[in-house]
Parts: sequence; C-alpha cells; structure tokens
Amino acid sequence: MNLLFPQPIIAVIVPVIGAIIIRFLDEDNARGRHLTALVTIGIVFISVASMLPAVLAERLIDIRLVDFIDGLGIHFKIDALGMVFGLVSSSLWVFATVYSIGYMDHEHDQRNYFVFFVLSCSAAMGVAFAGNLFTLYIFYEYLAICTYPLVVHAGTRESVRAGIKYISYSLAGGALVLLSIFMIHDLVGTLVFTPGGILGAAGEEDMMLVRIIFILLMAGFGTKAAIMPLHSWLPGAMVAPTPVSALLHAVAIVKAGVFGISRVFFSLYGRDLLVDLNMINVLAVIICFTILVGSFMAIKQTVLKLRLAYSTIGQLGYITLGILLLSPAGVMGGLIHIINHAILKITLFFCAGMIITVTGKKNLDQLNGVGKQMPLTMLAFSIGALGLMGVMPIAGYISKYYILTGSLEAGMPVFAYVILGSTLLNAIYYLPIIVNAFFKEGEFEKKPGFEAPPTMLIPTLVLVVVSISAGLFANYTTIPFIETVLRTIF
Repeated sequence: MNLLFPQPIIAVIVPVIGAIIIRFLDEDNARGRHLTALVTIGIVFISVASMLPAVLAERLIDIRLVDFIDGLGIHFKIDALGMVFGLVSSSLWVFATVYSIGYMDHEHDQRNYFVFFVLSCSAAMGVAFAGNLFTLYIFYEYLAICTYPLVVHAGTRESVRAGIKYISYSLAGGALVLLSIFMIHDLVGTLVFTPGGILGAAGEEDMMLVRIIFILLMAGFGTKAAIMPLHSWLPGAMVAPTPVSALLHAVAIVKAGVFGISRVFFSLYGRDLLVDLNMINVLAVIICFTILVGSFMAIKQTVLKLRLAYSTIGQLGYITLGILLLSPAGVMGGLIHIINHAILKITLFFCAGMIITVTGKKNLDQLNGVGKQMPLTMLAFSIGALGLMGVMPIAGYISKYYILTGSLEAGMPVFAYVILGSTLLNAIYYLPIIVNAFFKEGEFEKKPGFEAPPTMLIPTLVLVVVSISAGLFANYTTIPFIETVLRTIF
C-alpha cells in the first residue's frame, strides 16, 4: 500500500461515513443533513484534486488493499485516465449537492435521498480509481445498487417500473463483465489495468476467445453507456429527481459506461491488439447508428427531460466514436468530451429542474415565453445547448473539432459526416426550445425576486462560466490534461 497517498481510500470511505451520519440524523434536521452532505462531498473533491499534481507529473499511485485469490482483489491505481473520470465526477458532485439542497427542499424522504446520493459518490470514486477489472466490476455494481433508490425515489408506479428496468439492465450488463473477468483471468492470469493492455499476451490460438471477451465487455459496459439497442433504461430513469437525472446523464452511470469502455480499449486490449482483431469497424457502425438515431428520437420528444435524455444517448456516442478511432486526435476528442459533455449536460438538467420547480411545466409546448419569467435560467440553458451543438467559444466545440480531425487522421471521413449530421440534428432539437422561450408569446411574465432558489440558480450560473472558460482556455486546461493520458496510450 502506498501510504503517501491515502486519498483514494478517503474518496471511497468518507462518503460511506457521511451516509451513515445522515442516516442517524433526525428527519427534521435539514441543516445537519445538508452540512454533512456538503462536507462529505467537499472532502472527496479535495482528496481527488490533491492527487492531480502527481498524476500530471506521471507518478503512478498504486494501492493494493486485499487479494482474495491470485489476481482477484481490491486494487486502486490512480493514473491519468482514472483522474479524468474522478476529477470530473467529484467536482460536479459538489455542484449537484448544492443544487439538491434547493431542489429537495419540498420533497419527501429527504434523508433517504441524501444517504444514497452521498453513497453513490463513493461508488463513482471506486470506478474511477479501480486498478483492475475486478475492482471496477465491484464498484460498477455498487454504483447501480446505490443509484436504484434514487431512481425510484418518487415511489410512484411509473418510478418503480423505471427502477426495475434500470436495475435489470445494470445487473445484466454487470453479469457480462463478471463472466469476462473469469475468462480473462483464466487466459492471461491477471486483471490489472496496464498501459498497452494485458490481452496481447494471449496466444494466437486464443484470438477467437479474445474476440468473444471483447463482445461481452462491450455489451456489459455498453449497457451503462446506453449504446443502442441497450439504451431504453435511460429515458425511463427520467422519473428520478432532477439532480439524480443530472448525475445519471452527466457524471455517474453513463460516464461509468464510457469510462469502462476506455479501460477495455487502452488497459486490457491496447491499440495494436484492437487493430489486429479488426472489430473496430463493426462497433463504429453501431455507435454511428446510436448517434444518429438518438438524435432523431430527441427531436420527437415533447417532454423537456426526455429530449435531454435522448440527446445524452447521441452525445455519449461522440465519446465512444472518438476513442475507437484509435488516432491521437480522435482519442483526444473523445476524452475531452467526457469533460465537456458532463459540464454542459448537467447545466441543462439543472435548468430543466428549475423550470419544473418554478413553473410546474414539463412539456415543451408549455414553455413558450418562459424566458420572460426565468431569463437567467434560459440564458444558462441556451449556453449549454449551444455548447453541445459545438458553437464557439463554449467548451463543446473543442471535442467535436478533435473528433472530426481524428476521423480524417484515421482515414475514416465518413465518421466526420456523421458528426456534422448529428450537429445539425442537435440544432433542430435545441434551437426551437430557445427561440420559443424568448420570442414566442406564452402565459409567463416577469416576476420580482429570484427566479429559482439561489442554491439551484447559483451553481448553474457558475457552471455556465466554467463551460465558457473551458472553451476559451482549453489550451491551458483540458488539452494539456488529456495529453497526459495520450502519452500512456500512444
């Protein structure tokens, strides 16, 4: 165990302690509950951020907690790829915690909500810093179990049905990963994430088995990443409270899926083996189908949160497509989009939550003129939407630029056309919301005072500033960060 770096253990254990404290606080003790949640998530973020200098200096933090049998144990390894997911998750969890305080103020069973909200952060940190496939699987399932009570929080028949579908898909995907664990361990005797991969050690006669394992892993992690046709749990999970929807789409579950795919590509298989297996093109077709069909389905939605949900399915495809291009620019774009999409999509869901809280309206045809009553909220929504469309100088354009460049770099210009086509579809399903909110007559009028509780509005506006800053100063922030990851891949 690396005693100089206890931060990974702190990031995983402190939320468990925080959840226990919240559970034993009185239901009426809202101040204590909120303070405990904020302090807990704040400690997690500080612990993760404190490891960033070591990761940027390319110092590996390696902690082996326990080995059950040879090669199967709880093992944390903090590298640049894990830091991408860990830092994005922990930082945005802080914003979501503040937002939850305002959003949940008039909701029922707040104590139960914050218990599992905090526990889910523990699971996400375990996913980020897993040092082998077994540890990743354990925390992958832990995350599904912790988020299930949040999905069914409303207690309605609709939420229960959505929760059953969500947990069924999650556990089924996890089962495929578990099967792969035993097959990989039997094949090469290790599960440790290694730059360049571990499955290259398999013999030529085992290549068919290596291909089968790849399919199992893609299906397992692809379920969380909402790759079609494994996506239907995601729109259904929109019955959850809006802060949970934001975490599901921007930070936790779906990002755990694309992060798992990244680990498979670069820490289990490696670029050379993936090229030799010649399976990338088939997966690329599936991803392109996901991007385009997800975007078309977003256009058809008449409920705001559902339109955002189907948008997420398409946007996740950008990340996976960039990664599977296996070119430096493509991988750069895919990994940067993990960051950019997280910031922009959580902003959009925060805005949706404020609109629902203040107006009680959920359908898009009910939101004409809402910009008069909630100008700051709709301004934030507009910036988030324009960012995901790739409009400069908001952060989203950086990742799209690199994925387009990566498509050409890899000699696959057809994927550039897919990105450009989906960008047009992004505009078709986002721009009418913005135009109708500001320029179409409706029942809304300007009212004095805050348009939403400050605990909801302030973190949303800060995220807008972050998204613009990330676009303007990408050469000094996200790009050097991701270049550290690329040095372990190429």
